[in-house]
Formats: sequence, structure tokens, C-alpha cells
Amino acid sequence: MTKRGKLEIMRDILEVIQKNKNFIKPTPLLRRSNLSSIRFKEYYSDLLERELIKEIKDKENKNITLTEKGFKFLERYKSIINFIDEFDL
Repeated sequence: MTKRGKLEIMRDILEVIQKNKNFIKPTPLLRRSNLSSIRFKEYYSDLLERELIKEIKDKENKNITLTEKGFKFLERYKSIINFIDEFDL
């Protein structure tokens, strides 16, 4: 089993959000990301800083959604992977 790289982990986190109807709470996202809480916080902060995700807060809850930039990241990532697979690189 190979380790996931930074881009793969970012993609995985974004896909979890997307597959959850683009709306998820932090704790389920942590569990589904398959990362330690320390590493998750690092990636989570990075995704927020890069504006790939955003937090929506109401009185009691905090939820996470993808931004347009986050959706674009996933599209381009898939295009790059398809290109690599097509040419057996």
C-alpha cells in the first residue's frame, strides 16, 4: 500500500465533502478523511487558506462546503489523472 501524497489527501477531503451533498460537519469529515486529528487540522487549515472550502456557521453548528475553486480543483485533478492514465505515465 502506498502513502497518499499531499494532493491526493486534499482531493480525498474535497471528495468526501462533495459526496456528502457538499455539506458536512467537521467531525464526520475528520473520520472519513482517514487522517489523524493533527494532520487533519493541518490540511483543513490549508484548504481554508487556499479557499477550496469554506465554513458556514449558524447558532449551534459549523458545516463545511466546497467553494467554486474547490470544485474546479476536483475537475482539474481528474483531468490530470485521466491524462496520466491515457499515456501510461
